[in-house]
Amino acid sequence: MKVWKEIRGWLFSIGIAFVLSLIIGIFVIQPYKVDGHSMDPTLHDKERIYAEKWSHALGSVPDYGDIVIIDSRVDRARSFWDDLKEHPLIALLTGENKQEIFYVKRLIGKPGDKIEIKQGQVYRNGELLNEPYIKEPMRIEPDQEYDVPEGDVFVMGDNRNNSKDSRMIGFIPIDHIMGVKGLK
Repeated sequence: MKVWKEIRGWLFSIGIAFVLSLIIGIFVIQPYKVDGHSMDPTLHDKERIYAEKWSHALGSVPDYGDIVIIDSRVDRARSFWDDLKEHPLIALLTGENKQEIFYVKRLIGKPGDKIEIKQGQVYRNGELLNEPYIKEPMRIEPDQEYDVPEGDVFVMGDNRNNSKDSRMIGFIPIDHIMGVKGLK
């Protein structure tokens, strides 16, 4: 009987730890790994970063220039179940690794903004952005113009010549912002 009581105590403790891990990973902080060079020179391939998730949990829009982790599957709605299935502990238990769907980018435009790319320069609402973090000047391509719709944001990588971002995948729904880069 004493052994069974001890086992139940351990199982209860492990269960509480599991639930706390889920809550922290879904609502507070979660680790991510940078995959690729789209954020060079700010972040590097295979670098580990930690995302603050309060903003995602509360549905708020991060600030201009924040580094955000996004779900690149913009053609589908997200739900709480996505957050649960993508938690590292659940992914480990199920054997699913969905890391490749998450992109690390910089927030350039918020709902209602007009983003223009002219002569390799980025303008927000008619003002040239000061972007000391970019790797190199953008290649000169035809001018582009984007009106960020309500409920969406516009993101770009710091390595503009090697980044799959809003210019290719489109606007990012606010609920697809998984978190904001926090501590390193």
